[in-house]
Amino acid sequence: MKTIRNLMMGLTVFYALVTVMYTVWTAVITNDPEWVGIVAFILMTMFSAFIAWYMSVENKPFKKKRLPEDREDAEIYEADPELGVFSPYSMWPAFTAGGAALVFASIAFGWWPAFFLAPIGLIGLLGWMFEMYRGKFGH
Repeated sequence: MKTIRNLMMGLTVFYALVTVMYTVWTAVITNDPEWVGIVAFILMTMFSAFIAWYMSVENKPFKKKRLPEDREDAEIYEADPELGVFSPYSMWPAFTAGGAALVFASIAFGWWPAFFLAPIGLIGLLGWMFEMYRGKFGH
């Protein structure tokens, strides 16, 4: 959290400087302020400042047990939690991706093929969700 907070504080300072330079460049030099860019830079500054503030507030619970990325003596495996159980040799992720690809590719021809191809992706998604309940990997 401390590392992310410091990065976001640095980005806040950078965006503030860029906002000032961009405002001077468009308003003074060209005599025509470009408001979309100025507002976008101001919002980037505010959003990064908000994230930096939030990370500093969230850092308080981690005073007792520091995160691995904030410690100098941490090992890589400490920041790598177990993500879950994945069944090997599953065909359902490829089936789901193929169905989604067909749906998005069919939009090039119009919306009507997407209605006929969407069940392929839906069947793949349902199969992926329930594959641990039936067959070889059932429990």
